[in-house]
Amino acid sequence: MRDWFWRLLLSFSATGLVLGTLFFAASLTPSLLPRTYVMQGVLSGVAMACGYGLGVALAALWFWLGLPEPKDRVRLWLAAGAGGLCGVVVLVFLWRTAEWQNSIRTLMHLPPIETAHPFYVGLIALAVFLVLFGLGRLFAFLARLFARTSRRAAPRRLSSVIGTALAATLFWTLADGILVRFVLHTADSSFRRLDQVIEPDTAEPSDPGKSGSAASLVRWDELGRMGRSFVASGPTAGDIAAFTGKPAMEPLRVYAGLNAAETPEARAKVALDELIRVGGFERATLVIVMPTGTGWIDPEGIDTVEYLHHGDIASVAIQYSYLASWLSLLAEPDYGAEAARALFRAVYGHWTSLPKDKRPKLYLYGLSLGALSSEQSAELFEVIGDPYQGALWAGPPFPSRIWRKMTADRNAGTPAWLPRFRDGSYVRFTSQENALPAAGEHWGPMRIVYLQYASDPITFYDPYAFYRQPAWMAVPRGPDVSPDFEWYPVVTFLQLTLDMAMATTTPMGLGHVYAGEHYIDPWIAVTDVTDWSAADVARLKERFRAGR
Repeated sequence: MRDWFWRLLLSFSATGLVLGTLFFAASLTPSLLPRTYVMQGVLSGVAMACGYGLGVALAALWFWLGLPEPKDRVRLWLAAGAGGLCGVVVLVFLWRTAEWQNSIRTLMHLPPIETAHPFYVGLIALAVFLVLFGLGRLFAFLARLFARTSRRAAPRRLSSVIGTALAATLFWTLADGILVRFVLHTADSSFRRLDQVIEPDTAEPSDPGKSGSAASLVRWDELGRMGRSFVASGPTAGDIAAFTGKPAMEPLRVYAGLNAAETPEARAKVALDELIRVGGFERATLVIVMPTGTGWIDPEGIDTVEYLHHGDIASVAIQYSYLASWLSLLAEPDYGAEAARALFRAVYGHWTSLPKDKRPKLYLYGLSLGALSSEQSAELFEVIGDPYQGALWAGPPFPSRIWRKMTADRNAGTPAWLPRFRDGSYVRFTSQENALPAAGEHWGPMRIVYLQYASDPITFYDPYAFYRQPAWMAVPRGPDVSPDFEWYPVVTFLQLTLDMAMATTTPMGLGHVYAGEHYIDPWIAVTDVTDWSAADVARLKERFRAGR
């Protein structure tokens, strides 16, 4: 038993352990979001496994190239020295972990932690590392097995390549065909059942002007869980009038869930017919909304614009998925875009058929995956002859094409987390602090505003962080990004990946959780609100802050 234990220890790669340990230490440094000790342990274990694998690959490449290797005694001293140095690095980094986490928590107005539980972090990381190490050993065994089999018909080095390729194919097939599909199928079934749940405190509306009522073209059970919540919530005419002291109208909200029709085009047609029925095109303002993956529409984003327009507004949306946004992006990346194009074509087609002086101003809105989908509603050349008035896109996910283009081509000297684009007449960016006036007062025929937080990993996730520092990490940084956040190859990529999965765990107004008070200035700019005084705008912001 003792001999087996020592053989196991000696089978570890010294180079791999050194790099793995350094990756483990680097993973303890802060990123965009605070982490619990459980998440930290999982992240550190994965980082250590990645470092170990890279070290093994480098050692194998060195051997394959036939480069000289140190003698046994020299190798032993080098390993001992490197091991001692890595031990010191790990202890120092573990000791500073709580300080680094508090550097984020302070910015996010969270209470500081007294300890980062380094013992538990190390224990969890070790367990994760050993699991991944075992999978790596299994991969290496299969690669050698396939290589030996193919060596009968191929040279030694070519057979090694063939064996590795076959093992990788087998692993990928098992992961994608069994694990991923099982997870997605289970999630889809769970979210589908959840979507059908009708909460006891959400009653079918009696007002014939609401979707889901007896007079509606969309039945109550066809709205879906998120659609029912959207239609049943929001400020009433009385709420708005009581706050503003001015006459107000009942805001109109139209929604068609997945059960309303089979295809996006059919759901868009149902939504259009319902919008016409309730008089949506007779309002002063009309907003085409794209929800997130589950069909959820952020009440903070839509309630604010209804207040600003005294209820003289209609909004319309259709559902395209049951899944959470990140799962929908993974499993159904085109569904949101298809739904957005279908709804826009239906509404825009009817809107352009109306006299220009007797139709509402038309706007687009989306949060998160809804922003990504809304961006793809139409190409500019399709609407340039009769443009809609503008769009507000909050928390645009990093694949958003227009957002990426504008950010990449930003004016020199402006930060990637809050860029300025040309003269600001077409697109502007803002964050927690209103930055819109800084781009100038002149607007063109269309007004596009992006609302984004520097600490939002959905927006600022960068797959190229694997080998290069993201542009938004340059100084000056966003006010909600830790000054202790440093870039490390591979490790920062892993940190941002975990941050993205935890993006909605932050307090309101940080990360990927957008606050109502931060929507107000963008909506004022996009929809050209002029009848609110600065004092009344400040009161409205306070109303949304106090309402939480």
